[in-house]
Amino acid sequence: MKVLAIFLLLLPLSLVSAQKIGELAQEKPPEIFPPNTLGIDIMFGEGGFGMGTFYRRTFSQNLTGFVDFSISEVKDDREVQYIDYFGNTFTPGKVNRAFLLPLNLGIQYRIFSESITDSFRPFLSAGVGPNIVLTTPYETEFFTAFKFAKAHYAVGGYIGLGANIGISKTNLVGISVRYIYSRVFGDAIETMTGTFNKNFGQFYITLNLGTMY
Repeated sequence: MKVLAIFLLLLPLSLVSAQKIGELAQEKPPEIFPPNTLGIDIMFGEGGFGMGTFYRRTFSQNLTGFVDFSISEVKDDREVQYIDYFGNTFTPGKVNRAFLLPLNLGIQYRIFSESITDSFRPFLSAGVGPNIVLTTPYETEFFTAFKFAKAHYAVGGYIGLGANIGISKTNLVGISVRYIYSRVFGDAIETMTGTFNKNFGQFYITLNLGTMY
């Protein structure tokens, strides 16, 4: 899944570059996009589905600062999910569900801006900030379990590779692959029976949708 996601991101890049070989027409000036973007992230990770929100501020053609917040479930590498006769899912040995709630401040750097059309704008990104790892007891029904939720304070960040697509000056559409990491302060968290974790991390494919102004 990870390799496929990266391949799908890089494939349009190679196609666009190939199209520009041999072109002799006068280059168009770069597109100027509004400096502010507010939007949402729809996240698909190894542990399931997640949601987030972000604000971006453009400083130059290639450099953008951002702040984002998200929530998503993370799972232990040893987890194996089964489905019973009635269609219910269960994970033997699981003690706690774990949810990542990171708040990140970071930089997004556009790459290949001189050689790739503005309709496909690849970038590298990195962020860092405080985290909360929220745990709920697995044996309790999913929503009811939040009455017994515990917050564990942490610090972390992420690195990513992505691209913004299209030349709309009002709506942003993008996709990225991220690895999000978090390290818990204090006691480790028991996720599986006899397994205690202080480090949480996983890959996400993230769809970015926003409004530029």
